[in-house]
Amino acid sequence: MNRIFVFILLLLTASVAGYTQTTGKISGTVNYGDDRTVLHDVAVEIVELKIKTSTNNSGYFEFANVPPGRYTVTAHQEGFGDASLKVTVAAGTAVTADFRLQLAGLKENVTITATGTEQSTFEAIATVNTLDSTQILSRAAVGLGDVLNNESGVSKRSSGPGNSRPVIRGFDGDRVMVSTDGVSVGSLASQSGDHSEPVDTLSVERIEVVKGPATLLYGSNAIGGVVNAISGHDEGSHPGLRGYFSTIGGTNSSQAAVSAGVEYGIKNWMFWGNGGGQRTGDYRAGGDFGTVRNTFTRNATANVGGGYYAKHWYANTNYSYYQNRFGIPMDFREADPEERSIPTHRRNIKFNVGFTELDSFITAAKVTVDISRYKHQEIEGDIVGTTFRNNVNSYRAVFDQKKFGKLTGRFGFDGYGRDYSTVGLETLIDGPVSQSAFSVFTLQELKWERVSLQFGGRIENNRYRPSNPNLEQRDFTGFSGAVGARFDLWKGGAFVANYSHSYRAPAIEELYNNGAHDGTLTFEIGNPTLRPETNDGIDIALRQQSKRIKADANFYYYDLKDYVFLAPTGLVDPDSGFPIARYLQGHTRFVGAEFNLDYTAASFLNVLAGFDYVNAKLIDGSPLPRIAPMRARIGLDVHYKNFSVRPEFAAVGDQTRVFVNESPTAGYGVFNIGGSYVLPTKHAAHIFSVNANNLTDRLYYNHISFIKDISPEIGRNVRFSYTVRFF
Repeated sequence: MNRIFVFILLLLTASVAGYTQTTGKISGTVNYGDDRTVLHDVAVEIVELKIKTSTNNSGYFEFANVPPGRYTVTAHQEGFGDASLKVTVAAGTAVTADFRLQLAGLKENVTITATGTEQSTFEAIATVNTLDSTQILSRAAVGLGDVLNNESGVSKRSSGPGNSRPVIRGFDGDRVMVSTDGVSVGSLASQSGDHSEPVDTLSVERIEVVKGPATLLYGSNAIGGVVNAISGHDEGSHPGLRGYFSTIGGTNSSQAAVSAGVEYGIKNWMFWGNGGGQRTGDYRAGGDFGTVRNTFTRNATANVGGGYYAKHWYANTNYSYYQNRFGIPMDFREADPEERSIPTHRRNIKFNVGFTELDSFITAAKVTVDISRYKHQEIEGDIVGTTFRNNVNSYRAVFDQKKFGKLTGRFGFDGYGRDYSTVGLETLIDGPVSQSAFSVFTLQELKWERVSLQFGGRIENNRYRPSNPNLEQRDFTGFSGAVGARFDLWKGGAFVANYSHSYRAPAIEELYNNGAHDGTLTFEIGNPTLRPETNDGIDIALRQQSKRIKADANFYYYDLKDYVFLAPTGLVDPDSGFPIARYLQGHTRFVGAEFNLDYTAASFLNVLAGFDYVNAKLIDGSPLPRIAPMRARIGLDVHYKNFSVRPEFAAVGDQTRVFVNESPTAGYGVFNIGGSYVLPTKHAAHIFSVNANNLTDRLYYNHISFIKDISPEIGRNVRFSYTVRFF
């Protein structure tokens, strides 16, 4: 009996020893600043295994029983730039991975989630621009378009400082999807050129601009790209209190803004709330133009929520309210122009349920239900001309599948029901219209040591049901697909190629609009017989990332059949006095290029450069309307310890390739300079920023603005901001 007991004990000991020798350990510390202040509660993840942990009060983390292999380990803390390390784990070994974070905006080494999995922008097959919260705050901008305007391939459409929207690679409107945490915001800005998106840029954790196959995860209409504002509330809980306070002031338009937010975690629970407001007066244009009348803005936001986060699942809910009012610039050419303003209200409630680290075919899942109620009015003097309502109920489910050999991926479905109406003295559509949409999608990736392959598809159905029997009901079903590949050429060098076939159903406004639109000062005529758009495009990129050089060059070509665009006719509506524009279709081609460079010339000096260009025209050679001109910029980032100074010169070419009855714009150059100082403490970081734009007070016009002829861009402006983040 004793011999049997000894034999079993020896067998168990050998088994345990054998098991411990087949796995390894990854551990390390996370700190920041020159004095290497430790950071607690930092989220650390092994990306390939989707295993997460957090640092303790000493900044230490540990992963035990890690299978042998090569892994990417990331460290993330809100307000800091993400960091990643490549480590190799052998059986029975312990690997050290120490991180030193820097405040976001001072060091660009971030990870992204827009493609469905965390990875660096260099490793992604999609083309991605990403901004962290500190970078967003340092730009001291009012609208989403203003925040992203200097990003590669991204320009802005606006009719004033309070209502800008991003334009990506020449694509505007319904071809650019704006979402929060992957769900469309449900506004009318995509089809109303006078509106911004109801996104509080001062409160989000980061903003990502995604181009390429990954857009299939969000919608077939996102031919241009996806702008995703990320709250960070689905990434897990943390103990204790975190928060921020930020204030902004600007000289040109008497800009003033304030925003504050807190998060509090206790055990598995986390609660949050934030809010703020911004105001600007009428701004002054450059040169001798003077004040652009009626360009004021007022907005306020509030956001509250909470959730429960267990080891393998979580559930949370969030309520947000957005209120905005802005003026439409007056036509200085008129003797007695009318004062027009647009108040906007949006209420939104969102429910999320997620599952993580599941031991099954589905390893993670997230289900979202989103309810949005949107209204804006177009007011002339004291008279409400038109009231717009857009009620959207959305749902979305995404599932991560278990790794099978080299294959990883995700799949899901989403859809929404939409009720849209315009009511008043001037109605764009005669009667309400209901829309329903449903789609299924997948995005898969095969990954080898030096080559990655990504492919996916999406099938989407859209149905339009006007209440007016004189308007035709329409149904559309189409397929979108994409494939992309990434090749490691040398250490720090990569080549990326993407092909996409996409389908887009016409938007409600493109089908049924027929009336005067005060916001764009245009009489719009839709076409209920429009066909769906189809696009075949290629996108190639060359990337370099080393200790001294970070650079990427992109080239793209899109061939779009039945492209829908709003074309000026040269006629004027006698009742409203607005120029008449009609939705047309044509065979078009978009050809463009982008380039970015960040060169470390010395320990204290970085040289920054960028360039983007797009040529969009009909197959007969006629240019399309409102296409952004060529842009280039060059600047420096001079930094010493916690100080940074960033002078920049930006040049924009003239745009003489214009559509019939469209006016050209002249080129221009502007000087900008920004500076910041960061004061770190053990549990807080104070950030002081100043940005001076258009220092020479140049008078210039934004070619893609609907009302560029009466509304030049803002003149010399200095913005000051102060932000404190505590953790």
